[in-house]
Amino acid sequence: MAFTVRQEGNVTVVEVEGQLIVGNRQELKQRVLDELDGGGKNFAIDFSDTGYIDSSGLGVLVSLSKKIREQGGELRLAALNEDLRTLFELTKLDTLFQISDDLAGALQGF
Repeated sequence: MAFTVRQEGNVTVVEVEGQLIVGNRQELKQRVLDELDGGGKNFAIDFSDTGYIDSSGLGVLVSLSKKIREQGGELRLAALNEDLRTLFELTKLDTLFQISDDLAGALQGF
């Protein structure tokens, strides 16, 4: 499990490799908050290499989305596999996040 943070223009891209679960959710949260504190406003989280997100992982995404919006930014999600997309639909979180099929789609319009 690893997180990679990089800049694509004015967007901070966070790539999540492996699983987003209770054991690593705080690391993701801290990395995004550090970028937010450093002036980042727009965020895209790339789940191309993510197989599983547990309820605590969903919770941290909701928390980050709220915090980013409060600071005038936006958090978008990209490249959810079929199981993860179903999870977001079942939990109605697909109405909270803009979800794109790939990272390029998430970066459009920022």
